[in-house]
Amino acid sequence: MATWAIGDLQGCAEEFFTLLDRIRFGAGDRLWLLGDLVNRGPGSLATLRRVYELRDQVQVVLGNHDLHLLAIAFGGHRAGRSDTFDALLAAPDRDNLLHWLRAQPLMVSDRALGYAMVHAGVLPQWSLADAQARADEVAAALTGVHYQDYLRDLYGNEPATWDPALSGMARLRFITNAFTRMRLLLPDGSLEFAHKGALADAPAGLVPWYAVLPPATLAPIRLLFGHWAALNGDSGRDDVIALDTGCVWGRALTALCLESGDRVSVAASNDRG
Repeated sequence: MATWAIGDLQGCAEEFFTLLDRIRFGAGDRLWLLGDLVNRGPGSLATLRRVYELRDQVQVVLGNHDLHLLAIAFGGHRAGRSDTFDALLAAPDRDNLLHWLRAQPLMVSDRALGYAMVHAGVLPQWSLADAQARADEVAAALTGVHYQDYLRDLYGNEPATWDPALSGMARLRFITNAFTRMRLLLPDGSLEFAHKGALADAPAGLVPWYAVLPPATLAPIRLLFGHWAALNGDSGRDDVIALDTGCVWGRALTALCLESGDRVSVAASNDRG
């Protein structure tokens, strides 16, 4: 039995299916999917259907594109020009798929396996227990009777700074942004959302969240994350592992075996990028 963690799928169904074949994914194996299952790639519906079929073997964390889909479906928001949700939103099984998706968490941790996963990152001010508790707050909002209110009011960059006294939607929005959108931090620890490219091109004074995450926060857990395709799967830390290798941008889709440390990649289809 093997546990395979895979970076952002983003509707790249062809590459996802090929990667499952390449790792010989079988009945005794497990998948950890690091969020952004859908959007931008051409196969969001096929991807989500396959993940749903495998749901008894799959752990998923939500990414910003997954939440964007839910906000369109249930929160009254409109799709953007670059979104590729049309087939999914028109599918006869859409409600079954989408209600399953909104029941997925923002963070998964398995101490026996020695790993945790999130989509974008963990705020450096939080302990691992704090992070799990904050993720559980959002999960409760997404699965509660007022989930449509949460999805309606989800968008926005404020508040950008964590304060334990935050409450209501401001608190939930900050937590969601930290787990699903965070890349760089300002010197005071505030979230900065403008720069999405390579770390070498980041404005002076900004630091990646993982550079200031204390190693003691994680030990003995290793943290997996996706979201930042420009890193191309390299954070420079052994205990904080980047897995988004930019399949939807024409590069590759990568799986990491959590038991052995082996990485397996498939090249993006020629029509990506």
